[in-house]
Amino acid sequence: MELGHFVLSGCAIIVRGQPRGGPPPERQINLSNIRAGAMARRAAQGQPDTKDTPDEPWAFQAREFLRKKLIGKEVCFTVEIKTALGREYGMVYLGKDTTGENIAESLVNEGLATVRREGIRGNNPEQARLCDLEDQAKSSKKGLWSEGGGTHTIRDLKYTIENPRNFVDSLHQKPINAIIEHVRDGSVVRALLLPDYYLVTVMLSGIKCPTFKREADGTETPEPFAAEAKFFTESRLLQRDVQIILESCPNQIILGTILHPNGNITELLLKEGFARCVDWSMAVYTQGAEKLRAAERSAKERKVRIWKDYVAPTANLDQKDRQFVAKVMQVVNADAMVVKLNSGEYKTIHLSSIRPPRIEGEKNKDKDKRFRPLYDIPYMFEAREFLRKKLIGKKVNVTVDYIRAATGPGEGTPAFPERTCATVTIGGINIAEALVSKGLATVIRYRQDDDQRSSHYDELLAAEARAIKNGKGLHSKKEVPIHRVADISGETQKAKQFLPFLQRAGRSEAVVEYVFSGSRLKLYMPKETCLITFLLAGIECPRSSRNLPGGMQVAEPFSDEAMLFTKELVLQREVEVEVESMDKAGNFIGWLHIEGVNLSVALVENALSKVHFTAERSAYYKTLVSAEEACRQRKEKIWANYEEKPVEEVVHLSEEKERVANYRPVYVTEITDNLHFYTQDVETGGQLESLMETMRAEIAAQPPVEGSYSARRGDYCIAKVSRVEKVESPAKVHVFYIDYGNREVVSSTRLAAIPPAFSIRTLPAQATEYTFAFIQVPQDEDARADVVDCVVRDIQNSQCLLNVEYSGATCPHVTIQFGDTKDDVGLGLVKEGLVMVDIRKEKHLQKMVTEYLNSQESAKSARLNIWRYGDFRADDADEFGYSR
Repeated sequence: MELGHFVLSGCAIIVRGQPRGGPPPERQINLSNIRAGAMARRAAQGQPDTKDTPDEPWAFQAREFLRKKLIGKEVCFTVEIKTALGREYGMVYLGKDTTGENIAESLVNEGLATVRREGIRGNNPEQARLCDLEDQAKSSKKGLWSEGGGTHTIRDLKYTIENPRNFVDSLHQKPINAIIEHVRDGSVVRALLLPDYYLVTVMLSGIKCPTFKREADGTETPEPFAAEAKFFTESRLLQRDVQIILESCPNQIILGTILHPNGNITELLLKEGFARCVDWSMAVYTQGAEKLRAAERSAKERKVRIWKDYVAPTANLDQKDRQFVAKVMQVVNADAMVVKLNSGEYKTIHLSSIRPPRIEGEKNKDKDKRFRPLYDIPYMFEAREFLRKKLIGKKVNVTVDYIRAATGPGEGTPAFPERTCATVTIGGINIAEALVSKGLATVIRYRQDDDQRSSHYDELLAAEARAIKNGKGLHSKKEVPIHRVADISGETQKAKQFLPFLQRAGRSEAVVEYVFSGSRLKLYMPKETCLITFLLAGIECPRSSRNLPGGMQVAEPFSDEAMLFTKELVLQREVEVEVESMDKAGNFIGWLHIEGVNLSVALVENALSKVHFTAERSAYYKTLVSAEEACRQRKEKIWANYEEKPVEEVVHLSEEKERVANYRPVYVTEITDNLHFYTQDVETGGQLESLMETMRAEIAAQPPVEGSYSARRGDYCIAKVSRVEKVESPAKVHVFYIDYGNREVVSSTRLAAIPPAFSIRTLPAQATEYTFAFIQVPQDEDARADVVDCVVRDIQNSQCLLNVEYSGATCPHVTIQFGDTKDDVGLGLVKEGLVMVDIRKEKHLQKMVTEYLNSQESAKSARLNIWRYGDFRADDADEFGYSR
């Protein structure tokens, strides 16, 4: 018992046994004693002597008769003759044994075959019966014996239609009846279209099966599972009546889908692991690309056939890492985002299979200005804004599609770290698909065997096709949008011009672009199209670590926590800002509100910041102070080590004395960053000059050998006249110049031992250290720098008058007068509002203190410099700072 597999003609069939683990062997059986018309044959390629032969009359009808009766049915056959060339002739019966319908007799009875009468044996009842049947067909004028023509013209589309695309388009993707005539491989067939008898080659849309590679010698080498895939399609479709939807015709290749009552062969091939999805033809598949992807996914999961060695891109991830819900904290460029997981961990997610807008090569890059991708790459800003408005602060569903391994830098390509690529959805919307459909991103094309792609890749391709068709975004023919955004961060002059406008505007809309620290942000002002650096008013946040000229500044406790708090609350959010002032670096100072929350207050309430004295004049002062007090009482975070200051008792001096004003002329040689200064006495200046001339003469007569001096801490040596403070290395020796008070780091080769005749016993160190009496130096770095700049400008390298008022921990406290006007320098600083008064309790100094305090009140009234926000000091406040 065999299965009718293929009908070659009206008198020849191919039968196959039942498949067992693979394609079964085939046998061709030629029907004995009869002959049917020969089918058309195309001339052999490369043989010019051969010609096309058409169908003989009734040949096609005979073939069709057998096809409909036998294909896929069980048959029984007997072999009567086997020729020397191996051709087998016999009888074929429909069914399991010879009691079934005799196929040869049926053909003759229908007038579709003639009986071979030569050499009839009288004792052959089968042949005699065939002759009787033929005579009956003749008398009934059936088939061959009728008066009609019985011919069919089968036209090969390849040779008869000049433009196959127009032919395919004319069918409007409607199902047409067809017969599958030949299976080239699992996904390519030859089909006869009815009723017009066009013969076409059809490649199944959306898939590709393993093929048979033709070698140079003409032999064919099957790829793994090619034979099995071909048999799978043959056994189900060959010479079956089907319907075909011709879907497209790119590059003369006709793509289509074959529909059979028992199923869709395209999906079946995928499901059984005989084929893989193909991106380039998937787009034209009319029955739903998601069905094909699902079928392929099923085969991959079961690791069948071509997927037997398949490893999923996310195979090494736990289920909780493959699919999870997270909150979007930041949008990076236009294809990535930072999300916060339920565990509190932050993770960067890249959108699978899409590419954000970009500039090819160096085009449009202005070498003379800083290139800013967000504003300078066309549509990058629009893409980022789309994601920001839709996602920031929202919970999204993340499905990890693949992990892209880290890549090293190549020729012309940068290095990339490992990236987690995922499909992100919110409210059922695929964010990548929405981005692509608006023309704000493009879809990455992959190699066919590259499985690292989006799980919704076809939807992305379809979205891109729609965007191209509708001319959206990157695919638009219109002029690209230009964003002229002025960055006035650190531009003091521009900031000064802009300040009055922002002050008058009251609350202005802004987007937080970057968070430098808990209280320092970069804002984008959409109405003004500019970027500014913004400092939160009214608070003093812990400083983060940063690089300074003198080395790395260590981060203060809770600085990272404060920055994270600010990031989570406002990064990339739309906020409102009230600008009050600006600092000397061009940074704006003011209040920031988000959804009714004042960020300065929020930081203080969470014990991540202290109240700054400048908050006193604001409407938020009471709220800030009460919030700070609550945190201080709880000893929370930055207040963990807070201790109440003991109340200082005023000790009345029992000894009364008068202030002595004994001013002597001095020359101010150096002023330090903490407002200490060094002077030389004018009276001993002549001695110093005489000593220096003598020393120079001796050194000229006996110059020291370079490198012979080894510096030790505390030594006196000559560079100018200096003392070694610290030996860091031979290349870095810290020296203090005892005649001027300045310091320097020099190489030891620039030093030499001081000649014995010129020791400090001969003439003591000429630079003496002092500091101002009755003055408190501001703690704030910027305010202190203003004072130092002012003093340097007024008295450095000039002759003044100095009077010691009282002693101090490190040096005497003095008043100093200008040499010409005799005006008090320290009192002048108080009058300008640059410093505060240090109130002394000594009775003999009260007259001076009162004068200083009166000047301070005048500076307060005029709101000069540090008093521009009024009197910031509480009863327990330190000078220029916050309550401790």
